Amino acid sequence: MARNRVVLVDDHPLIHKAVGEYLAETDDFEVVGAATSGAQVGPLVARTAPDLVLLDLHIPVLDGLHCLAVLREKYPRVTVVMFSGAEDPKSIEEALSAGAAAYVCKSIDLADLPAMLRQALKRNVYFSLPANVGGTLERLRSERAQEQMRDRTGLTGRELEILVAVSRGLSNRDVARELFLSDQTVKFHLHNIYGKLGVANRTQATAAAHGLGFVGAAAQ
Repeated sequence: MARNRVVLVDDHPLIHKAVGEYLAETDDFEVVGAATSGAQVGPLVARTAPDLVLLDLHIPVLDGLHCLAVLREKYPRVTVVMFSGAEDPKSIEEALSAGAAAYVCKSIDLADLPAMLRQALKRNVYFSLPANVGGTLERLRSERAQEQMRDRTGLTGRELEILVAVSRGLSNRDVARELFLSDQTVKFHLHNIYGKLGVANRTQATAAAHGLGFVGAAAQ
């Protein structure tokens, strides 16, 4: 059985040793190289041709996100898993958005790491993090999705809120009550929404919102 070739990138030798020992006990992973700084990553990957890079976020010279960007550009077939002590939602979201296949916190039981790497190699994007930050991460993802929607359509945040409410089947009066607006203000915003989406009425606006995938993402 061919083993998956792994490169470890971390500035702590103890991490190399511990992770290497756990992966050595498996039948499907072998560590083919290790780096302690971001500057070493590119040449090491070119030389060893790994299937997977286990990459720390905070490393000397070039940080993990910079290395991730380089790897995604030059070696798109290589799976990159962030393996970091940083457990804040912002770091996790940035890494996943930049193309990491997974984000694994160092606080995990290392015995679980091989299974997580197998999932990452199958392109099952996920993150492993303490439960107390999960809700915050989902909020950040929702905010990011709404920013993308505004960029694509020119809708303001308020117009997006109204579009989502209308797409749920609410009347103008119900929208006004839910968002603490006047009926006239809702009508004004709807007029602008129709113009920006290139539609003539609320039915077409709802169809456009669903067609663009806006409603599900914005309502998360």
